[in-house]
Order: sequence, then C-alpha cells, then structure tokens
Amino acid sequence: MRKDNSEFKTSFLSEAGSFIQNKDYFAYMELDDVACWVVVKGLDSDREVNSAELAVKAILEKFMEKPSMSRSRIKKYINNAQEVLQAQSIRVRLKASIVMVVSDYSKIICAVAGNSRLYHFRNGRLFYQSNDQSLARELLNGPDYSLGIDHHEERNNLLNYLGKPNAFQPFVSKKIKLMDGDALLLCTSGLWEEVSELEMADALEGVTEPGQYTDVLEEVLLSRQKKIIQNYTMVAIFANKVYLENKKKTMKTIKLIIISLFLLLLVGGGTIFYKVKEAKKAAEITAEMLEHEKTGNLYFDDGNYDGALKEFSEGRNAAKKVKNPIHRSLLAKKLRITQLIIGGDSEAQEGNLTEAITMYEKALKEGKQIQNFGTEEVELRITNMDAVVQILDAVKAGDFRFEAEDYSGALTIYEKARKQALDISYGGESDIKVKIDEAKEKIAELKRAQQELKAEVLEKSGDRSYDGQDFTKAIESYTLAQEIFQETDLLAKVLSVERKIMNAKEKLNPPPVPAPQVVPNEPPSELYNELIEENQPSDVDGM
Repeated sequence: MRKDNSEFKTSFLSEAGSFIQNKDYFAYMELDDVACWVVVKGLDSDREVNSAELAVKAILEKFMEKPSMSRSRIKKYINNAQEVLQAQSIRVRLKASIVMVVSDYSKIICAVAGNSRLYHFRNGRLFYQSNDQSLARELLNGPDYSLGIDHHEERNNLLNYLGKPNAFQPFVSKKIKLMDGDALLLCTSGLWEEVSELEMADALEGVTEPGQYTDVLEEVLLSRQKKIIQNYTMVAIFANKVYLENKKKTMKTIKLIIISLFLLLLVGGGTIFYKVKEAKKAAEITAEMLEHEKTGNLYFDDGNYDGALKEFSEGRNAAKKVKNPIHRSLLAKKLRITQLIIGGDSEAQEGNLTEAITMYEKALKEGKQIQNFGTEEVELRITNMDAVVQILDAVKAGDFRFEAEDYSGALTIYEKARKQALDISYGGESDIKVKIDEAKEKIAELKRAQQELKAEVLEKSGDRSYDGQDFTKAIESYTLAQEIFQETDLLAKVLSVERKIMNAKEKLNPPPVPAPQVVPNEPPSELYNELIEENQPSDVDGM
C-alpha cells in the first residue's frame, strides 16, 4: 500500500482571469499504488464543448481501467484523449495543451503535449522542468540562446498538441526519483507567462502547505495588474514523504533484467532483423524529409509562402523522427523566416508599416545565417515600403471619393494604385481589385438609373401626345422609351409601352367599319295572298 506509507498533499487554483469562460481543467486520482494528476488548457474557440474537460476525463478513464507507470501505457492514456477530441471536433477543431504526472509515490513520469508545464523543486531550487513543444523551444535549441522562452513571441506557436490532425507525438519523460520534501507545480501558460521560475522557487520559502503555495503564486500573478489576465491553473503537490522501495525486491528486479538481457542475446538474430527494418524505415523518412524541403524551397521561390510553411513544417517533423539535428535546425529556421515574411506582409496590408519592417528585418537577419535564404525577397520588400506607403495613401484617397459617391474619381485612383501594386508585387493588390469592381458596379448602377429616368420622361411625353390625339408623335416617344427599357432589361416596362404603342396605332389607323347587309325582296307566299284577300272589302258589304 504505497499510498498509506507515503504523504502526498495536493492543492490547486483554476480561474478564468479576465474572461467569462475558463477553458482550463484539472483533475487527479490517487490510488493505492499509483496516482495521476492532469492539467489541460483548451486552445479552441468552441463555447459549447470544453475540450480541456473532455481530455482530462478521457485520460483518467483509461487510467482507471489499467493504472500503470509504464511509458507506453501513459502514451495510450494520452492517445485516448487525442481520439476523443478528434471525434468531438464537429463545429471547430478541438485543441488542448496538456501536462500530466503519474507517480508510484517514489518516482514520477511527466508527459507533455503543448506548452503546459511541470516544475519540480527540490530544496527550494528548480530540479526539473518539462520542455514545451513550441516553435520558441525549437528556435532556442539553435544558436540564438539570448531570448527567454517565457516571453518569446513564438511561445504559443505549438508544434504538438492534443487534437493535432496528424503526426501527434506527446513527450513522455523517463522515471524521475522523488525525495522527501520535493514540490511539484503543474500549470498552464496563464501562470508561467507572468510568474518566473525564480519567483516560483522564492514562493516556496516558509510555506508548509500546498494551498499556501498556490495562494502566494496567485498574489504574485495578480500583482502584475495586467489589463487582460488569461485563464490560469496551478496545481501544487507536496511530496512530504515518499514511499521507500524494498531493496530486496529491487535486486530481484535487477536479476530478472539480467536474465532477460541474456535471453535477448540468444535471440540476437531477431534483433538484427528489427534493426534492419528500422534502418529501412529511417531511410524512407529521410527521403520524405528531403522531398519536403525541396518542395518547400520551390514554393518559397514562387512566392507561395503558405505552401512553403507546410512543407518545411512536415520536413522538420520528419527530421525529428530520424533524429537528424542538422536538418531539424535548418528546416526550423526556414520555417521561422517564412513565418516572419508572412507576418510582415500581413502587417503591411493592414497599414502597420513599423511592425512590418521589424518582421522583415528579423527575417533578413536570420536568413543570412543559412546561405542568404530569402534575403533578396525581404530586401525588396523593405525597399518597396515607400511605394507601399504611396499605395496605401492612394487607397485611402480612393475610399474618401467612394464614400462621397464620386465613383468615377475613386475608380481612377484605385486603378493607378493597383498598377503600382502589381509593379512591386504588393500582397494587397487583390483587395484593391475588389474596390475597383465595387466602383465599377456603382457606376453601372448610376448609368442604369439615368437611362431608366430618360425612358420614363419619353413615356410621359408620349402619354401627353396621346391625350392630345397626336398619335404619330406619341408612337415616336413610346418607341424611343421602349428601346431604352430593352437596353436596361426592364421587361415589364417594355411590355407596358408596347401596349401603348398598339393603342396609338389603332387610333391613328382605325379599322374599317363593315357595310350593313341588304335583304332581297321575295315573292308573296300563298298565306300572304290569302290574308290580303280576306281583308279586302267585298262587293256585297259595299252595296
């Protein structure tokens, strides 16, 4: 019962800072022989799904099934969280940065994906710190050691994190032995960006309980009086007494290892087979790495910096797999320079010229360290900054004309600005073209309105002529109005005027009136003769 024969105390703080929602999440589990603490920072923008909570629960669920200090088992815990986040990425891609510690109460193993951190203090001094999986850490592995990672501008540019679409590779440390009085601090970037390692160590002085320690750290954090405070989570674990290992059992374990090694020697043939297989796989990854670099260079030369960024990133990941430090460093630098150029272009398009020049100058300086990579492109951008200023001023003047509804004047200015943008390959040329199209559309709308007004005037003139019974003139006006309505695609008006034309033509040329029909005379019938005879006076009556 390791837990009963040791003393580990845990306390934590997790706050939303200046924000409504706290995207951090922490939970832990202490079993009889092994314990697990997990701190996760959600990195996505989904307001309905808490990616950090999902990840922590997924890890602890697997931990409960098979609690273990095995590194491969810990990777399985994390991979389960990775699969859960990918499966739940419906509206947006869920992302999270994680740090976890697993302990058998005498040793610990730390696992990281992203830039959430573990600090391990012994005797009031920093004994161990986990490494971030960020671009800043990659860059600081190179020749530029002068920059501090805690405030490096690429500290949150993560190369690995929970929810990453492919090539997910969390870091899992070796076993680290604990001693009585050791203090562990797990935290998210909301803490370590504001509180230095030295301040974390100083805060331990005179503190006996982990709750006191987190309170002091929070006071230091809030004393910065920042306008915006990020979500922050800190977990303090005080190992007041660690579990004492049974040395006899340890010796037994060592003997078992020796026997296992002996058996491995006996099956050395199998080992050689696997070595050959590994060498073949390494050769394939090396070929992929070189292909990614070659493709990235082509994209870069063509000005497709987004494509180059992707290729350099994948090439650098391949270099990590085959443990090729030279190409890993080279591709990391190319990645960094490409990002600086993209960032500079973005700032230039926004009109932030000072920031743009700063990024270009950094790219120029770092590009000279690797056979002048990209220096010509960057120097050209710096040289063209005067022209960029002129283009931006011209666009502003065009916008002013446009808002004043002087669309023709705006169009003239936009077209000149676009020509200048094309001459220097300015990245904001597409935005200017959009403005040109909008101005042309406005001009076309005005022309259509003028034509429609002209046609309506002609139609009314025709109505007046019609009322004055001058049908010839009415037809002329109606015909001209109808032609204009046809040009402006006002089909309803075209039909309306057509009816008026037909009416006027009927008035001008009325249709002939048909002559009345004449009934021919017929001989009197016998009945008629009889009636005549009956009505004639007889000779007797007259006598």
